[in-house]
Amino acid sequence: MNATQSPSFWQLAWKPVIGLAILGSVVALATAGWSLLQDMGDTKAAYVYYTVEPMDLPIVVTERGNLESQLETKVRCDVESSSYDRNSSGTTIIFIVPNGSAVKEGDLLVELDSAAIRDRLDSEQLAFDKAVSQRIQAQATYDNQITENQTNQAQAELRVELAKLEREMYMDSENGTFKLSLEDIERQIDESKNLILESQAALELEKAEKSGIEALFKLGYRGKSDLEQSRFRFMQSEDKLASSVNRLSTYQSTRKQLEEYEFRMQKMQLDGDVATAEQSLVQTKTTNMAQLAKAEAAKNEAEKTEKSQRERLEKLREQLTLCKIYAPHDGMVVYARENSRYGSSTDIAEGASVRQRQELITLPDLSQMQVKTQIHEAVLDQITAGLPVTVKIEAYSNRTYDGVVASVAVVPTSSYYTSVKTYDCMIRIQERVENLKPGMTAVVDIHVDRLEGVLSIPVQAVAQVKKDTWCYVHSDEGVERRLIKLGRSNDKFVQVIEGLSAGDRVILNTDAIFDEAEEGANEISPESGVEEAPVVALPETDTQLAAEPQAVSLSSEPQKVDRPR
Repeated sequence: MNATQSPSFWQLAWKPVIGLAILGSVVALATAGWSLLQDMGDTKAAYVYYTVEPMDLPIVVTERGNLESQLETKVRCDVESSSYDRNSSGTTIIFIVPNGSAVKEGDLLVELDSAAIRDRLDSEQLAFDKAVSQRIQAQATYDNQITENQTNQAQAELRVELAKLEREMYMDSENGTFKLSLEDIERQIDESKNLILESQAALELEKAEKSGIEALFKLGYRGKSDLEQSRFRFMQSEDKLASSVNRLSTYQSTRKQLEEYEFRMQKMQLDGDVATAEQSLVQTKTTNMAQLAKAEAAKNEAEKTEKSQRERLEKLREQLTLCKIYAPHDGMVVYARENSRYGSSTDIAEGASVRQRQELITLPDLSQMQVKTQIHEAVLDQITAGLPVTVKIEAYSNRTYDGVVASVAVVPTSSYYTSVKTYDCMIRIQERVENLKPGMTAVVDIHVDRLEGVLSIPVQAVAQVKKDTWCYVHSDEGVERRLIKLGRSNDKFVQVIEGLSAGDRVILNTDAIFDEAEEGANEISPESGVEEAPVVALPETDTQLAAEPQAVSLSSEPQKVDRPR
């Protein structure tokens, strides 16, 4: 449950507390009812009603935290004094603004002694001029090598293009060498097929003639020589047909050999020629690179020497600039303190020596503030960066500020005194502020969600014992004990998912259920005592007591409790 008072306490303690309270109330009510049934008294009790209507239910998490500046700059000494004066232990402060002063952006904060730096500038300028001359000569040699490499590479690229063209001429699907050879064999195969047809026709004729002569020979009209000649011509026709078939088979084999072997072999050969030419191009490039690298090495050495001299010169000029430190933004000057085993002390003053990277001044911007607070693990899954926040400073309770969740820590804050897990959360105040100081106590209301148009009832109308959750509804027939299913809630109202409808009147003072209703019973409206929640247009997030994982689903029928007459 998301409470605007203490989410951790409400999240961890509401169930057992309400359970014990309701259990005690049930026992007390039963005892009172039994006594009233025996005494048949006429005591009257007033009911306090709440009419269930759709309303907006804000989900808010409230925490306490401390103010700190969003922008806090630490001013350090960046002068490398040991590089220029080995006998010195640091750089001397010749001017510093008073501690606690309010400064504007661009104001001079600290000035350090720069005499040693100025002495080195003259000698470094002469060394830099010599390095520039050597770099110009090395650059000319390098440019000549580039021209020679371009000529060698162009020749190697030409050989590659010729090898590719020859391969393309062989592989052309329309007019290539392989295509022409294949078409020539196809023509020979067609001719062989035609010859086979002719041989088959001639064989049939000879076969018919041989059969006729054999018949005439048997009748005595033809001689044996005619019969032998007929058989010989038949055998010749058979041989011619077999020869045509063999020729067709040979051409077919030749075509298969061309397609499956010669084509692959020739392609491999041509691919090899292309690869060789390409490898030759690679070798040419490698040689060119080696020659160019040699010239480039000399050029780079000259450039590095020049760069090194330039960096020394620029570094000296930068160090001279760093001797004067200006305020990066508006703020209040706070002298840095050195921490030691004997406590903290400050040695920042005019005439003091400071070392490199030593902190001199802390400059917080008091116009941009933020709140650092702790989020309990029970509601951590609801808090995300970007949620709107209302910030109230305890020192100025009549003023609120608009804020936003800037970040939520991933690792919990460890504590030796408790096992409760909390996570650092940073709330950024979005407006510029005045008169706020670091360390002030702030109360933040994180607006997690806003459920619009849901049925809600006051939390005091809910009774819960073990797994049963119910409320008492007043109707024309009497008081009805209605089992309900709860959803999300804040510290005043809880969402009802099942069990109630708009217009139902629930009883808030359940201790008066067994008393007679007094005339003019009180009634509470949805707006009574409820502050208007801010509109939060955010995706719904689950809470520890969200309806889906936490609500108890009850299927039993509602029970009616009749008042004693």
